[in-house]
Amino acid sequence: MAAGLKTVILLSFVLAVGFLLIILSCALWANWLPLLVALIFVLAPLPNALFAHCGADDFSAHESTASAVDLGRFMTATVVVTGFALPIVLTHSEVIKPAACVMSIIGGGLVYGTILAYAAAFRQDYSEFD
Repeated sequence: MAAGLKTVILLSFVLAVGFLLIILSCALWANWLPLLVALIFVLAPLPNALFAHCGADDFSAHESTASAVDLGRFMTATVVVTGFALPIVLTHSEVIKPAACVMSIIGGGLVYGTILAYAAAFRQDYSEFD
């Protein structure tokens, strides 16, 4: 396993900073709507993780089974764009302050980036011949 204890500590620190920024964007201006960004970015990798195992195997045609994987990637991309766009829309409609928008977007990016980095660092490729 290539990832060790230092990787886990670094990822947990970045995740804590991301959640801190999101919570501060809510608490400093007494408006808790930017907290939805944390929920969106935590749920963003879920469709990709669910549909990743629906890909083609060695005995099937690649074109026939790739649509499920593409659907998962599309749904993940849609949720990620929603996570970045929600604070901007809330700021444009003057529901939250622009500083809360910036803090929420940066915090959400850190949370989603941490989830992606964790998945990449601890990925296990299963092979029946290893």
